[in-house]
Amino acid sequence: MTENRVTRTTSAADTTEAATRVRLAVLDMAGTTVADGGLVERAFGAAAERLGVEPGSAEHAAQLDYVRATMGESKISVFRCLFGDEERARRANAAFEQAYHDLVDDGHCAPLPGAAEAIGTLRESGIRVALTTGFSRATQHRILEALGWHDVADLTLCPADAGRGRPYPDMVLTALLRTATDDVRQVAVCGDTSYDMLTGRRAGASVVAGVLTGAHTREQLAGAGATHVLGSVAELPAVVGAVPAAGTGTGGGVR
Repeated sequence: MTENRVTRTTSAADTTEAATRVRLAVLDMAGTTVADGGLVERAFGAAAERLGVEPGSAEHAAQLDYVRATMGESKISVFRCLFGDEERARRANAAFEQAYHDLVDDGHCAPLPGAAEAIGTLRESGIRVALTTGFSRATQHRILEALGWHDVADLTLCPADAGRGRPYPDMVLTALLRTATDDVRQVAVCGDTSYDMLTGRRAGASVVAGVLTGAHTREQLAGAGATHVLGSVAELPAVVGAVPAAGTGTGGGVR
């Protein structure tokens, strides 16, 4: 008697679908998952004044315009461009961090509506989440501490963890390596700035989603290469098909 055997051959379409299914979401913090509320600009004002830039002056206005245009970039890199030599840049960065920490400690820090729930949905559906920032590790830690978010994500990264900050792809690719994600096409990047979009594009992410809760406009995000422009990060789980199975979870939900 001959045994009938059915052999299923994996097609190119099957392989492509598996490769592009999102397994990792790399999410920005301030302006994307965490409400900014002008904190960056206020902390910059304190740093600039410390270095002798008069508030309301033409120099101050020009520098503030640059800060707004480069939202998302590593803050020390921004100060190097604004103040020239390394010593002044480091003084400005230290003053910025202290001012920002004071604002956070005074309670001026909150999650954006739906952000914690979105992160929970992503993780419960099997998608790993990395939170990234242009701030230093100390400032990122201060924000996570204020929100009680130390366990909210699988991974948190700042520029010093990856080598370079935005607009370079280093943090996204570091997240991919540390979470053992197989393919850059399995990555979704979400942020509120043009630099977030450029970072996602340079990293090869299949989803590069801009959100309208932060620094830049729909036109700026689209112009920088966004594949999607969303009202907020709360819409991201639907974009990547993150629907947790009923009664299941990864044990890594929002706490």
